[in-house]
Amino acid sequence: MPRVLGWVWIGVVALLMVDLVLNGSGRASLVAGAVLLVTAGGAYVLWLRPRVVPGDEGVRLVNPLRDTVVPWSAFTWADVTDVLRVHAGEAVFRSWPLRETRRSRVRENLLRARDGGPVPDDDAGQDPRAMRPVDLAARQLRQEAERRKAAPAPAGGAGAAEPVTVWAPDALAALGIPVLLLVAVLVLA
Repeated sequence: MPRVLGWVWIGVVALLMVDLVLNGSGRASLVAGAVLLVTAGGAYVLWLRPRVVPGDEGVRLVNPLRDTVVPWSAFTWADVTDVLRVHAGEAVFRSWPLRETRRSRVRENLLRARDGGPVPDDDAGQDPRAMRPVDLAARQLRQEAERRKAAPAPAGGAGAAEPVTVWAPDALAALGIPVLLLVAVLVLA
């Protein structure tokens, strides 16, 4: 749903910018345009950019302003608290997009208890269709890590790599440039 809302908002911003170009004039239009660009950058950073991407080298956690790559060789576990967490030894990395409210977990467990069903502590024997999306994602990451670790290492492959977290230039630009433009419009116009 956040991705859909993000794209809807980007579409609204585009239509409003076209209207400003065709009908706007003066300082108020410049300020409105800059504010619209700031909100579009915010929608990109908060709603469109975040995701969890398992790849050949490891799992990539794309959060609003930073990216973390946890190589499969360093991956030790994935679990769910209020968000999906990826463990690499002692380090724990949290995923922004895969969230779950405690309320939904408690409500589901109460419904299971009321219906006489077991309240599972783990997802070992659960049917994937009955699992919450975040729990299913954690399980799939654990299975992928087991599969990758069991596969023979490629010739000339690197040894145990460490997780890497870096600032995302696209996210910083998506927020920074519109904010600088807004400040410039407010100061200069």
